[in-house]
Amino acid sequence: QVQLVESGGGLVQAGGSLRLSCAASGRTLSNYAMGWFRQAPGKERDFVASISRDGGNAYYADSVKGRFTISRDNAENTIYLQMNSLNPEDTAVYYCAASQPSGDAWSTSLGNVGSWGQGTQVTVSS
Repeated sequence: QVQLVESGGGLVQAGGSLRLSCAASGRTLSNYAMGWFRQAPGKERDFVASISRDGGNAYYADSVKGRFTISRDNAENTIYLQMNSLNPEDTAVYYCAASQPSGDAWSTSLGNVGSWGQGTQVTVSS
């Protein structure tokens, strides 16, 4: 199983930017599609973005398309989520996720996940 540790969350004003990182260990990251999900208070965990094993394909939730960018560095066993033009509706705990072994980005976007990180809080003030 892949162990995942997120970092980079914090408090930011509306219109600002943050970059989240997710460090993976325990398995070779290139064997897994990866994704980011988020959960706001009182709401279900929602898909944000996913990326294929080689980084060639990515999917985004409509609510973040054009503002967020997912990327990965397999050599560093790390994935990133660059978040721009943040608004208060983006406030949530953000979770990194790894697919099932040899999984793809599309199935990951549907929640077919093998491992979760512990989450990092992002708070956007108005």
